[in-house]
Amino acid sequence: MTDINRILQDLKISRPGLWFPTIWIYLVPFNFDDSFWTHTNFWIGFFFVTFPLNYLVYGLNDYNDIEADSVNERKGNFLFGAKASKVQLASVPLRIAVLILPFIVYFTIVGGWEMLLLLLFMIAINIAYNFEPFRFKEKPPFEICIQIGYVFTAFFSVLLNDLSMIPWQTIVYLSFFAFQAHIAGEIMDIEPDRLAGKRTTATLIGRKRTKFLMLFLLFIEVIILIVWFEDYVLSGFLAVFALWLLIDVFFIFKDAPYNLNQMKLFGIAMNVSAILSMIWILYSGKLMHPVY
Repeated sequence: MTDINRILQDLKISRPGLWFPTIWIYLVPFNFDDSFWTHTNFWIGFFFVTFPLNYLVYGLNDYNDIEADSVNERKGNFLFGAKASKVQLASVPLRIAVLILPFIVYFTIVGGWEMLLLLLFMIAINIAYNFEPFRFKEKPPFEICIQIGYVFTAFFSVLLNDLSMIPWQTIVYLSFFAFQAHIAGEIMDIEPDRLAGKRTTATLIGRKRTKFLMLFLLFIEVIILIVWFEDYVLSGFLAVFALWLLIDVFFIFKDAPYNLNQMKLFGIAMNVSAILSMIWILYSGKLMHPVY
């Protein structure tokens, strides 16, 4: 494999189409009034939560998911990730270490021992998710619960950029956001996961019940945004999504799987929604100022 092909393969492994959760959570503590884009550390951190952090997250995932990915038709692109062989993935852990280590050193210099502990904890969560004896990715419903690890991206943002700590209400909201984002992927992967014998919440309870679970989480998110933050714009985004999911589960797809083009369309729609909602949270600052 040439150097260019290797770079493109590594970029696919990091799943650019799924960078939006880490970027979104990284931006939550900021506000446009902060002029954050003028600070070097902001951009270094922003880059870290795009390719390097997601290469860690999804690289370890792919390293331990070769069989399921080999029969997953949505893999093999920049939107949903690479479809790589065992040989291609053999050196991924080493490449992750080489990529991540300089950032750990720099961020520790900037943020001190608290930053070092935070980064080590984020790495440990990913190891526990993918490797025995824990391997939470195949122990439903813990594979959903452990997604709370995404919230630590906000703590990273606070420490790196010397910002105010995010309120506990925001932590609760971001946790539900992470749960719901993960479940969306499980719904799309039911067939290949079952073929590979992989246990997830979605493979155990089925597509329709998993969609109802996602609706329940969306309902909680909407209530949190309205009651705790009086954010009717972001809650409106989620309410529209919930309405679509209701139409999906009762009238259109019901219990049928999505085809590849539909999944790509949903992936693009998620990214567009994420960009628009990022602009809103930076403009309004509501997620940093709960009213209850």
